[in-house]
Amino acid sequence: MRVRRRTVWLMTLLSLVAVISVYYVVDPSKQFNGLTIFTDDTLQQTAITGVAEQEGETKEVSSPSHLFEEMRMQMSDERSQLHQQLTQKIASDQASAEEKNQAFNDMEKLIKQESAEVMLEMLIKSMGYSDAFVRAEGEKVSVTVMAEELSKTQANEIIHLVRTEMDGASDVNVKFSTNNY
Repeated sequence: MRVRRRTVWLMTLLSLVAVISVYYVVDPSKQFNGLTIFTDDTLQQTAITGVAEQEGETKEVSSPSHLFEEMRMQMSDERSQLHQQLTQKIASDQASAEEKNQAFNDMEKLIKQESAEVMLEMLIKSMGYSDAFVRAEGEKVSVTVMAEELSKTQANEIIHLVRTEMDGASDVNVKFSTNNY
């Protein structure tokens, strides 16, 4: 039982590392230096400026895609509940070996689906859009892009990208959303 839990955690961590690695490979403007985490030099070089100047001001900070962040949080909550249910099924003594195996396979599919969605969001953003939200449910993939207008050729490019990157995506729906919330 412990070996399976360790395997699940290992697979989760490896997929997370893969997603983060791809993020930094795809977006070259963000340079990541892993050695800075382990050195004290960065703390000594860091200085906080402008605090005394802005003491009386309060500024609201929000994402340009507030709606997308809400949708991501909702989807994350749903997926974490499903992940928890699958984990409980795997750890259950009452479940048969076939049920446990199916739950493990479903968990692997869920992890692959999440990483594919994140990858597609990054690829769509690299096409010049400020934000994108991708949700895949089986063969149906829904893509919402933040843009003022979306032409048919742009939508076709996104559909083509989704179909080439995601196996089994036969029904792709592309919508656009403006920055108004």
